[in-house]
Amino acid sequence: MQNEQLILGFETSCDETAIALMKGDNLLINKISSQVEIHEKFGGVVPEVASRAHAEMIRNLFHSSINECGIDIGEIDIVTSTDGPGLSGSLVVGYNFAKSVAWALQKPFYAVDHMVGHLSAPLIEHPNMDPPFLSLLVSGGHTQIVFVEEWGKYNLLGSTIDDAAGEAFDKLSRFCGFGFPGGPAIQKISEGGDPDKVKLPRPKTSNKFDYSFSGLKTAAVYFLQGLTEDDKLLKKDFAASYQEAIVDSLMNIYEKAVTETGVTNLSGGGGVMANTRLREKIQTFAEKNDKNLYLPSPKLSTDNAAMICVAAKNDLTTNEMNIEDIRLSSVIS
Repeated sequence: MQNEQLILGFETSCDETAIALMKGDNLLINKISSQVEIHEKFGGVVPEVASRAHAEMIRNLFHSSINECGIDIGEIDIVTSTDGPGLSGSLVVGYNFAKSVAWALQKPFYAVDHMVGHLSAPLIEHPNMDPPFLSLLVSGGHTQIVFVEEWGKYNLLGSTIDDAAGEAFDKLSRFCGFGFPGGPAIQKISEGGDPDKVKLPRPKTSNKFDYSFSGLKTAAVYFLQGLTEDDKLLKKDFAASYQEAIVDSLMNIYEKAVTETGVTNLSGGGGVMANTRLREKIQTFAEKNDKNLYLPSPKLSTDNAAMICVAAKNDLTTNEMNIEDIRLSSVIS
Protein backbone atom coordinates (compact mmCIF):
# COMPACT_ATOMS: atom_id res chain seq x y z
CA MET A 1 0.00 0.00 0.00
CA GLN A 2 1.32 3.45 -0.92
CA ASN A 3 1.75 5.81 2.05
CA GLU A 4 -0.01 8.69 0.28
CA GLN A 5 -3.30 6.90 -0.27
CA LEU A 6 -6.36 9.03 0.57
CA ILE A 7 -8.43 7.16 3.16
CA LEU A 8 -12.04 7.93 4.05
CA GLY A 9 -13.07 6.62 7.47
CA PHE A 10 -16.37 6.22 9.35
CA GLU A 11 -16.99 5.50 13.04
CA THR A 12 -20.50 4.90 14.43
CA SER A 13 -19.99 2.29 17.15
CA CYS A 14 -21.99 4.13 19.82
CA ASP A 15 -23.39 7.67 19.91
CA GLU A 16 -20.86 9.64 17.86
CA THR A 17 -21.29 9.96 14.10
CA ALA A 18 -17.71 10.49 12.95
CA ILE A 19 -16.00 10.92 9.58
CA ALA A 20 -12.35 11.56 8.75
CA LEU A 21 -10.11 11.88 5.72
CA MET A 22 -6.42 11.09 5.95
CA LYS A 23 -3.73 11.29 3.29
CA GLY A 24 -0.45 9.75 4.32
CA ASP A 25 0.30 11.03 7.81
CA ASN A 26 -1.82 14.15 7.25
CA LEU A 27 -5.26 14.29 8.83
CA LEU A 28 -7.30 16.43 6.44
CA ILE A 29 -10.51 16.46 8.42
CA ASN A 30 -11.93 14.78 11.53
CA LYS A 31 -15.59 15.64 12.13
CA ILE A 32 -17.79 14.38 14.92
CA SER A 33 -21.51 14.86 15.39
CA SER A 34 -22.25 14.21 19.06
CA GLN A 35 -25.55 12.86 20.38
CA VAL A 36 -24.91 13.90 24.01
CA GLU A 37 -27.85 16.32 24.09
CA ILE A 38 -30.16 13.65 22.68
CA HIS A 39 -29.26 11.00 25.28
CA GLU A 40 -28.70 13.30 28.24
CA LYS A 41 -32.37 13.29 29.20
CA PHE A 42 -32.25 9.48 29.40
CA GLY A 43 -29.08 9.43 31.53
CA GLY A 44 -27.39 7.12 29.04
CA VAL A 45 -27.25 5.99 25.44
CA VAL A 46 -30.50 4.50 24.08
CA PRO A 47 -29.48 2.13 21.22
CA GLU A 48 -32.55 2.64 19.04
CA VAL A 49 -32.34 6.42 19.36
CA ALA A 50 -28.61 6.34 18.60
CA SER A 51 -28.98 4.34 15.38
CA ARG A 52 -31.77 6.62 14.18
CA ALA A 53 -29.64 9.71 14.83
CA HIS A 54 -26.72 8.18 12.92
CA ALA A 55 -28.98 7.52 9.93
CA GLU A 56 -30.22 11.12 9.98
CA MET A 57 -26.74 12.66 10.25
CA ILE A 58 -24.28 10.55 8.29
CA ARG A 59 -25.12 11.66 4.75
CA ASN A 60 -24.89 15.39 5.51
CA LEU A 61 -21.69 14.88 7.51
CA PHE A 62 -20.16 12.98 4.60
CA HIS A 63 -20.96 15.65 2.00
CA SER A 64 -19.90 18.56 4.23
CA SER A 65 -16.59 16.83 4.98
CA ILE A 66 -15.84 16.29 1.29
CA ASN A 67 -16.70 19.93 0.52
CA GLU A 68 -14.60 21.32 3.39
CA CYS A 69 -11.57 19.34 2.24
CA GLY A 70 -11.99 20.63 -1.29
CA ILE A 71 -11.33 17.22 -2.80
CA ASP A 72 -13.01 15.39 -5.64
CA ILE A 73 -14.79 12.28 -4.40
CA GLY A 74 -12.99 10.26 -7.04
CA GLU A 75 -9.66 10.98 -5.34
CA ILE A 76 -10.55 8.65 -2.46
CA ASP A 77 -8.45 5.48 -2.60
CA ILE A 78 -9.79 3.42 0.31
CA VAL A 79 -12.97 3.49 2.41
CA THR A 80 -12.90 2.10 5.95
CA SER A 81 -15.34 1.76 8.82
CA THR A 82 -15.68 0.27 12.28
CA ASP A 83 -17.23 -3.20 12.24
CA GLY A 84 -17.43 -3.73 16.01
CA PRO A 85 -17.56 -4.01 18.92
CA GLY A 86 -20.35 -1.55 19.67
CA LEU A 87 -24.09 -1.09 19.42
CA SER A 88 -25.28 -3.27 16.54
CA GLY A 89 -27.81 -0.76 15.21
CA SER A 90 -25.28 2.06 15.27
CA LEU A 91 -22.55 -0.04 13.66
CA VAL A 92 -24.83 -1.11 10.81
CA VAL A 93 -25.51 2.50 9.80
CA GLY A 94 -21.85 3.48 9.45
CA TYR A 95 -20.71 0.15 8.02
CA ASN A 96 -23.39 -0.01 5.34
CA PHE A 97 -23.01 3.64 4.38
CA ALA A 98 -19.24 3.25 4.07
CA LYS A 99 -19.52 0.09 2.03
CA SER A 100 -22.10 1.76 -0.23
CA VAL A 101 -19.68 4.63 -0.88
CA ALA A 102 -16.92 2.13 -1.67
CA TRP A 103 -19.21 0.23 -4.03
CA ALA A 104 -20.37 3.42 -5.80
CA LEU A 105 -16.78 4.58 -6.30
CA GLN A 106 -15.52 1.05 -7.01
CA LYS A 107 -12.87 1.53 -4.36
CA PRO A 108 -11.58 -0.97 -1.78
CA PHE A 109 -13.39 -1.25 1.54
CA TYR A 110 -11.56 -2.23 4.73
CA ALA A 111 -13.20 -2.96 8.09
CA VAL A 112 -11.45 -2.00 11.37
CA ASP A 113 -12.01 -3.32 14.88
CA HIS A 114 -13.06 -0.47 17.19
CA MET A 115 -10.51 -1.34 19.89
CA VAL A 116 -7.71 -1.61 17.33
CA GLY A 117 -8.75 1.92 16.37
CA HIS A 118 -8.19 3.12 19.94
CA LEU A 119 -4.96 1.12 20.08
CA SER A 120 -3.72 2.86 16.92
CA ALA A 121 -4.94 6.39 17.77
CA PRO A 122 -1.57 7.59 19.16
CA LEU A 123 -0.08 7.09 15.68
CA ILE A 124 -1.97 10.15 14.45
CA GLU A 125 0.22 12.44 16.58
CA HIS A 126 3.12 10.01 17.18
CA PRO A 127 3.67 8.30 13.79
CA ASN A 128 6.98 6.85 14.98
CA MET A 129 5.44 4.87 17.86
CA ASP A 130 6.72 1.33 17.41
CA PRO A 131 6.07 -1.96 19.20
CA PRO A 132 6.65 -3.52 21.58
CA PHE A 133 4.46 -1.42 23.87
CA LEU A 134 1.85 -1.87 26.58
CA SER A 135 -1.47 -0.09 26.05
CA LEU A 136 -4.13 0.75 28.63
CA LEU A 137 -7.44 0.91 26.79
CA VAL A 138 -10.24 2.43 28.85
CA SER A 139 -13.64 3.28 27.41
CA GLY A 140 -17.34 3.10 28.17
CA GLY A 141 -17.50 -0.59 27.34
CA HIS A 142 -13.92 -1.84 27.73
CA THR A 143 -11.05 -1.76 30.18
CA GLN A 144 -8.06 -3.71 28.86
CA ILE A 145 -4.31 -4.05 29.15
CA VAL A 146 -2.93 -5.05 25.76
CA PHE A 147 0.66 -6.05 25.06
CA VAL A 148 1.52 -5.24 21.45
CA GLU A 149 4.45 -7.44 20.52
CA GLU A 150 4.25 -6.19 16.95
CA TRP A 151 1.48 -4.68 14.84
CA GLY A 152 -1.15 -7.35 14.35
CA LYS A 153 0.01 -9.41 17.36
CA TYR A 154 -2.09 -8.26 20.31
CA ASN A 155 -1.86 -10.10 23.63
CA LEU A 156 -4.71 -9.29 26.03
CA LEU A 157 -3.14 -9.44 29.50
CA GLY A 158 -6.18 -8.30 31.44
CA SER A 159 -9.68 -6.87 31.17
CA THR A 160 -12.64 -6.03 33.37
CA ILE A 161 -14.68 -8.87 34.82
CA ASP A 162 -17.76 -6.67 35.26
CA ASP A 163 -18.18 -2.93 34.66
CA ALA A 164 -15.72 -1.02 32.52
CA ALA A 165 -14.17 2.16 33.93
CA GLY A 166 -16.40 4.30 31.72
CA GLU A 167 -19.48 2.45 32.99
CA ALA A 168 -18.37 3.03 36.58
CA PHE A 169 -18.30 6.77 35.89
CA ASP A 170 -21.61 6.79 34.01
CA LYS A 171 -23.61 4.67 36.46
CA LEU A 172 -22.52 6.58 39.56
CA SER A 173 -23.05 9.91 37.81
CA ARG A 174 -26.58 8.86 36.84
CA PHE A 175 -27.30 7.76 40.43
CA CYS A 176 -26.07 11.11 41.79
CA GLY A 177 -27.63 13.21 39.06
CA PHE A 178 -24.25 14.66 38.09
CA GLY A 179 -24.90 14.55 34.35
CA PHE A 180 -24.08 12.60 31.19
CA PRO A 181 -21.58 11.43 30.11
CA GLY A 182 -20.41 10.53 33.59
CA GLY A 183 -16.64 10.82 33.19
CA PRO A 184 -16.50 14.46 32.09
CA ALA A 185 -19.30 15.38 34.53
CA ILE A 186 -17.51 13.88 37.54
CA GLN A 187 -14.17 15.35 36.46
CA LYS A 188 -15.69 18.83 36.27
CA ILE A 189 -17.41 18.54 39.66
CA SER A 190 -14.24 17.14 41.26
CA GLU A 191 -12.16 20.25 40.49
CA GLY A 192 -10.85 21.61 43.78
CA GLY A 193 -12.17 18.61 45.71
CA ASP A 194 -10.24 16.50 48.22
CA PRO A 195 -9.55 13.06 46.68
CA ASP A 196 -8.79 11.62 50.14
CA LYS A 197 -12.00 12.82 51.79
CA VAL A 198 -13.99 9.62 51.20
CA LYS A 199 -12.33 6.23 51.70
CA LEU A 200 -13.39 3.98 48.85
CA PRO A 201 -12.05 0.51 47.91
CA ARG A 202 -9.64 -0.37 45.13
CA PRO A 203 -11.09 -3.79 44.17
CA LYS A 204 -8.81 -6.73 43.34
CA THR A 205 -9.47 -9.81 41.21
CA SER A 206 -8.13 -13.35 41.09
CA ASN A 207 -6.25 -12.57 37.87
CA LYS A 208 -3.60 -9.99 38.79
CA PHE A 209 -4.14 -8.02 35.56
CA ASP A 210 -7.96 -8.01 35.54
CA TYR A 211 -10.15 -5.14 36.70
CA SER A 212 -13.40 -4.91 38.65
CA PHE A 213 -15.41 -1.74 39.22
CA SER A 214 -18.85 -2.95 40.30
CA GLY A 215 -17.76 -3.26 43.95
CA LEU A 216 -16.40 0.27 43.94
CA LYS A 217 -19.63 1.61 42.48
CA THR A 218 -21.69 -0.28 45.07
CA ALA A 219 -19.50 0.97 47.92
CA ALA A 220 -19.96 4.55 46.72
CA VAL A 221 -23.74 4.15 46.53
CA TYR A 222 -23.90 2.64 50.05
CA PHE A 223 -21.76 5.50 51.36
CA LEU A 224 -24.14 8.08 49.90
CA GLN A 225 -27.22 6.26 51.18
CA GLY A 226 -25.70 6.25 54.66
CA LEU A 227 -25.31 10.02 54.85
CA THR A 228 -27.64 11.99 57.08
CA GLU A 229 -28.81 15.55 56.67
CA ASP A 230 -26.28 16.57 59.33
CA ASP A 231 -23.32 15.16 57.36
CA LYS A 232 -21.17 17.92 55.91
CA LEU A 233 -19.78 16.55 52.64
CA LEU A 234 -19.00 18.70 49.67
CA LYS A 235 -20.13 17.24 46.37
CA LYS A 236 -16.74 18.02 44.82
CA ASP A 237 -14.93 16.05 47.57
CA PHE A 238 -17.03 12.96 46.89
CA ALA A 239 -16.56 13.30 43.12
CA ALA A 240 -12.80 13.74 43.55
CA SER A 241 -12.60 10.70 45.84
CA TYR A 242 -14.59 8.51 43.44
CA GLN A 243 -12.53 9.62 40.47
CA GLU A 244 -9.32 8.96 42.41
CA ALA A 245 -10.47 5.44 43.28
CA ILE A 246 -11.09 4.63 39.61
CA VAL A 247 -7.79 6.15 38.46
CA ASP A 248 -5.85 4.41 41.24
CA SER A 249 -7.42 1.08 40.34
CA LEU A 250 -6.48 1.56 36.68
CA MET A 251 -2.91 2.59 37.40
CA ASN A 252 -2.13 0.07 40.17
CA ILE A 253 -2.72 -2.88 37.85
CA TYR A 254 -1.26 -1.22 34.76
CA GLU A 255 1.95 -0.35 36.64
CA LYS A 256 2.24 -3.96 37.75
CA ALA A 257 1.89 -5.12 34.13
CA VAL A 258 4.54 -2.63 32.98
CA THR A 259 6.96 -3.88 35.63
CA GLU A 260 6.41 -7.56 34.84
CA THR A 261 6.66 -7.17 31.05
CA GLY A 262 9.62 -4.79 31.26
CA VAL A 263 8.40 -2.71 28.30
CA THR A 264 9.90 0.69 27.57
CA ASN A 265 7.07 2.10 25.49
CA LEU A 266 3.72 2.88 27.12
CA SER A 267 0.48 3.86 25.45
CA GLY A 268 -3.24 4.17 26.01
CA GLY A 269 -6.56 5.12 24.48
CA GLY A 270 -10.32 5.18 24.85
CA GLY A 271 -12.65 7.85 26.13
CA VAL A 272 -11.55 7.56 29.78
CA MET A 273 -7.98 8.32 28.68
CA ALA A 274 -9.21 11.88 28.15
CA ASN A 275 -9.54 12.15 31.94
CA THR A 276 -7.09 14.76 33.24
CA ARG A 277 -6.26 12.93 36.48
CA LEU A 278 -5.54 9.65 34.69
CA ARG A 279 -3.29 11.41 32.18
CA GLU A 280 -1.41 13.12 35.03
CA LYS A 281 -0.80 9.82 36.81
CA ILE A 282 0.33 7.86 33.78
CA GLN A 283 2.63 10.74 32.75
CA THR A 284 4.17 10.88 36.24
CA PHE A 285 4.68 7.11 36.25
CA ALA A 286 6.35 7.18 32.84
CA GLU A 287 8.70 10.00 33.83
CA LYS A 288 9.68 8.39 37.15
CA ASN A 289 10.45 5.08 35.46
CA ASP A 290 12.16 6.47 32.36
CA LYS A 291 9.49 5.16 29.97
CA ASN A 292 8.38 6.54 26.61
CA LEU A 293 4.71 7.53 26.73
CA TYR A 294 2.53 7.81 23.63
CA LEU A 295 -0.98 9.05 24.33
CA PRO A 296 -3.53 10.44 21.89
CA SER A 297 -4.68 13.96 22.72
CA PRO A 298 -7.98 14.05 24.69
CA LYS A 299 -9.97 14.77 21.52
CA LEU A 300 -8.48 11.74 19.79
CA SER A 301 -8.97 9.52 22.84
CA THR A 302 -12.75 9.55 22.52
CA ASP A 303 -14.52 7.85 19.60
CA ASN A 304 -13.51 9.38 16.27
CA ALA A 305 -12.97 8.34 12.67
CA ALA A 306 -9.35 9.51 12.46
CA MET A 307 -8.32 6.52 14.57
CA ILE A 308 -10.15 4.23 12.13
CA CYS A 309 -8.27 5.79 9.21
CA VAL A 310 -4.86 5.46 10.86
CA ALA A 311 -5.60 1.90 11.99
CA ALA A 312 -6.51 0.90 8.43
CA LYS A 313 -3.42 2.65 7.03
CA ASN A 314 -1.15 1.03 9.61
CA ASP A 315 -2.65 -2.43 9.17
CA LEU A 316 -2.50 -2.36 5.39
CA THR A 317 1.03 -0.93 5.35
CA THR A 318 2.36 -3.35 7.96
CA ASN A 319 0.86 -6.36 6.22
CA GLU A 320 1.79 -5.04 2.75
CA MET A 321 -1.64 -5.94 1.42
CA ASN A 322 -2.34 -5.46 -2.25
CA ILE A 323 -5.10 -2.92 -2.79
CA GLU A 324 -6.67 -5.08 -5.51
CA ASP A 325 -6.90 -8.01 -3.09
CA ILE A 326 -8.85 -5.81 -0.69
CA ARG A 327 -11.16 -4.78 -3.52
CA LEU A 328 -11.94 -8.36 -4.51
CA SER A 329 -12.46 -9.60 -0.97
CA SER A 330 -14.59 -6.77 0.37
CA VAL A 331 -16.21 -4.51 -2.19
CA ILE A 332 -17.39 -7.17 -4.61
CA SER A 333 -19.16 -9.47 -2.15
